Amino acid sequence: MSLRLGDIAPNFQAKTSLGDIDFYEFLGDSWGILFSHPADYTPVCTTELGKTAALKGEFDKRGVKVLALSVDGVESHKSWIGDINETQNVSVEFPIIADDDRKVSLLYDFIHPNASATATVRSLVIIAPDKTVKLIITYPASTGRNFVEVLRVVDSLQLTANYSVATPANWVEGEDVIVVPAIKTEDAIAKFPKGVKVVKPYLRYTPQPNKD
Repeated sequence: MSLRLGDIAPNFQAKTSLGDIDFYEFLGDSWGILFSHPADYTPVCTTELGKTAALKGEFDKRGVKVLALSVDGVESHKSWIGDINETQNVSVEFPIIADDDRKVSLLYDFIHPNASATATVRSLVIIAPDKTVKLIITYPASTGRNFVEVLRVVDSLQLTANYSVATPANWVEGEDVIVVPAIKTEDAIAKFPKGVKVVKPYLRYTPQPNKD
């Protein structure tokens, strides 16, 4: 299947490095990140999972549950985690799906046959508490992902889900945001008491509304 923004993320049951899970039960009412990597014992993946583990506190602070996936088996995952912990100086505490039958990979369109007929590409999906897909990014196998950027996107998604704003290019937490076009300027001035800076009728900034 081809997964698109706004779709309901499909549920599944799977074996992982931490035991059997039901995806929806695992997520509960939290935000979730599901990301795939081509194979165990590969150098780029080792650094990616290490970085994710190192950022555990940041994901926890945002109420985000992380779940990785590879087409290798549970025992391979468990052994590889030891290498990740040793080489990246971390403790991997999130589950890694053992997708030997590629069921989840096909469900989430993580296998791109023109890139590899058997291995998953570096795809990452962010899922909101209502189980809708909010972000899909896909990198080639040779390029490691930027997980600080993933956190930045989570900050934007969580902010814009609760306020009538959008975030500009290169925005980071604490910077000014953009008032969405659907709100008239006079309404925006009333809605955002910190002030509205009108650059153009369609381009209006306001301080981040959930910051003191």
